[in-house]
Amino acid sequence: MMQVGMDSSPTSKHGKHPMACAWSWAGLCLLVLLAGCAPQSTRQSDLARSFKIATWNLEHLAEANGLGCRPRNDADYAGLRDYATRLGADVVAFEEVENLAAAQRVFAPDRYDIVMSTRPDSGRNGFCGHDSTDGPHIRTQNTGFAIRKGIRYVRHPDLSQLGLGNPDLRWGVDVTLTGSRPLRLLALHLKSGCSAGSEREPCPVLFDQVPVLRQWIAARHDEGTDFVMLGDWNRRLALPDDLFWKQLTDGLPPDAMLVDAANGRGATCVARYPDFIDHIVMSPAAAARLVKDSFEEFTYGVPEDQHPSDHCPVAVTLE
Repeated sequence: MMQVGMDSSPTSKHGKHPMACAWSWAGLCLLVLLAGCAPQSTRQSDLARSFKIATWNLEHLAEANGLGCRPRNDADYAGLRDYATRLGADVVAFEEVENLAAAQRVFAPDRYDIVMSTRPDSGRNGFCGHDSTDGPHIRTQNTGFAIRKGIRYVRHPDLSQLGLGNPDLRWGVDVTLTGSRPLRLLALHLKSGCSAGSEREPCPVLFDQVPVLRQWIAARHDEGTDFVMLGDWNRRLALPDDLFWKQLTDGLPPDAMLVDAANGRGATCVARYPDFIDHIVMSPAAAARLVKDSFEEFTYGVPEDQHPSDHCPVAVTLE
């Protein structure tokens, strides 16, 4: 019986061991297979394919069990991670997340890179709820991104100007997804309490954030950069003649006019709130990359009282 690797085995007419040739072909095939199965982090990922971006307010996501205004246990965090998997987004802008460790409890570190706001904790973490004098404390609320590993990106300085000098206001997180068709993304969580009109006490603060956004938009337009602003705007932008939207878009040239990806669709996440306050707002060039009918409100498939957050993610697919 022939024994593989023994010197007594016959050779080919070219002087090569036939099994050596077989192993060479096997090795080549193995290399090809391995290349096709290479992890995303080792393969080119320049957004040439279609990809999904989403925004998700995670409602007071704390690092540790039992803390914050939405105390959670291990099963709750596991449930959120399962929803993140089912959402299937390549990039998620998130809001109301305490820190990196909290984000990693939802977005698995082996699948996502986390980019967190660098806003310092104000230290003024009072009690949860209006006029509360005891109970759980508010944790730091930060914005950020979960970016699927293998997608190349560049981080820019946070848009700290959205803080208006107030340490309790959230900053924007600013990244560019790089490659042959770069896309600039700005994660937002604007001032709450002024979802419509302009008369409520928080409204002047929200409207003071408009010039900051307009400056950022103007800079991207001057660069000729495709961009998307996404997050919790805390504003019903699709209401007829919404003043915030008017101020944001007033005077923009046609090639800079903003597009709301929801395109007038109503929200269904919470029955008593028929209008979106979480928005994906795009430049015209970015909107031209939108896959038709790809706007999605990701509802959890369970009754409202079992929702893992008081917001549902919204998402789109771009090319």
